[in-house]
Amino acid sequence: MMDQQTRTELEAAAFRRLVAHLQERTDAQNIDMMNLAGFCRNCLSRWYMEAANEAGQDMSKEQAREIVYGMPYDDWKAKYQTEANQEQLEAFKISHNHD
Repeated sequence: MMDQQTRTELEAAAFRRLVAHLQERTDAQNIDMMNLAGFCRNCLSRWYMEAANEAGQDMSKEQAREIVYGMPYDDWKAKYQTEANQEQLEAFKISHNHD
């Protein structure tokens, strides 16, 4: 059985590795991540911000995004974000239609 401190440290290490991986994979567009996995870098940064705020730490959306993106969000968008094509937009619409 694993103690809580060890579990927290391992979860933190896995999170850091996920963030590093996403920072390296600038070719993986957020819309594709949303379509395939139901989350993207923005979701991850929002979850991070919410956890910080729940723990009593002031963190803005912009600060959380910079942690996840490894740079200011606007810089990442300018460098790496591509325009979504019609197929990506249609897949997003279908995957997020919960009627």
